[in-house]
This record gives sequence, structure tokens and C-alpha cells, in this order.
Amino acid sequence: MITLITVIHIATIVLLVISVLLQSGKGAEISASFGGSSQTVFGSSGGQNFFQKLTYTLAGIFMVTSLTLTILPSRLKKSVLEGYSAPPATTTQPAAPAAGQPASAEQAPPTGPSEDVKK
Repeated sequence: MITLITVIHIATIVLLVISVLLQSGKGAEISASFGGSSQTVFGSSGGQNFFQKLTYTLAGIFMVTSLTLTILPSRLKKSVLEGYSAPPATTTQPAAPAAGQPASAEQAPPTGPSEDVKK
């Protein structure tokens, strides 16, 4: 679903840029260039043309898809670490001691009190 909305969002961006670039600027009529007067220059602005309506529609779609792409992923996934699994804990076995030698100091037989303690 997010992929579909992203595709619509990108297509809307491209179409929005094209529709804005195809529009003529304000006062770009031929009469404004030569200083002549016409009803469109001084009077009524006339009806909106196709590109203005298209631009408004595409801008609305752009805002809706932007908000959707911001809100939807945060509701689907609560944490960045959700779904992360820690590597399994590995337990290592100590090496077997050589015959006749203790494995470590913890397993050595008690030897009795040391000479420092008796004095």
C-alpha cells in the first residue's frame, strides 16, 4: 500500500512541475507587452483555464499523499527495533583438562592454610 501511494506521489510531483511550467505568467498577454489595453489586462480575470485547475488538483493530491506517507508508516510500525531479533546466545564449553591436572584454580583441591596465616 505504501508503495502504491509513493508511486502516485512521485507521478503527482512530475505532473505538478509540468503543469506549473506550462502556465503563462501573470500579465503575459500580448497586449501587456505592447502597452495596449484589453479587458483581460485591466478587467475581469476570466475563468480559470485548464492548467490552473489541474495545478490546484495536483497540489491537493500532493498534500494528501504527503500526509498519508507521513502518518501511515508510523502507525504500521511502532519501533525501529521491532522485528529485530538478537543473535542466539552461544554457550561455550570449557576445554577438558589434561589427565592429572585440575581444569582451573576454582576446581583445584584445597591445600590447607598457608604459611602466612600460621605466623
